Amino acid sequence: MGMLREPLDEIQSCGLPSALEVMGERWSFMILRAAFNGLHHFEEFLGELGIARNILSNRLARLVEHGIMKREHMPDDRRKIEYRLTAKGLDLLPAMLALRQWGEKYGVGVPANPVLCDTRDGQPIAPIAIHAHDGRPLAPVELEWRNRADIGKALHAPEDDAVRPRLNVL
Repeated sequence: MGMLREPLDEIQSCGLPSALEVMGERWSFMILRAAFNGLHHFEEFLGELGIARNILSNRLARLVEHGIMKREHMPDDRRKIEYRLTAKGLDLLPAMLALRQWGEKYGVGVPANPVLCDTRDGQPIAPIAIHAHDGRPLAPVELEWRNRADIGKALHAPEDDAVRPRLNVL
């Protein structure tokens, strides 16, 4: 079987374009970052982020529309609204942390403070990585695209690994 790569002209068959359609601009990520840090109210987002009111309103509406956040009326005052992360929104945490770690490594040039740590032992979280089904960390050269029908099948002899060209993964 020849080398397989993603069909780059078929946007519908890849999750990246649809993710970028929802999240692909700075303010959406900054709002999510604030939500992960416990902000829930429009005025809190407004004050902490320094974002224009109309942009915040638009981005919150978009995040709600896509099921990343939900609007909830406050039980004590039905006129007040809280914005809460949904399960879909919480699932963005690894992607957010991976982008943050990348930015710390290549962008800002200074270690972040505060540092995100494990509550159990107080140690910093490990770098976000790609793991095999059995938990082994994988390097980019250990990745390949396969048709769904070929998942789990040995398509080449292990001794071919040293000379087998690897595929671009994104």
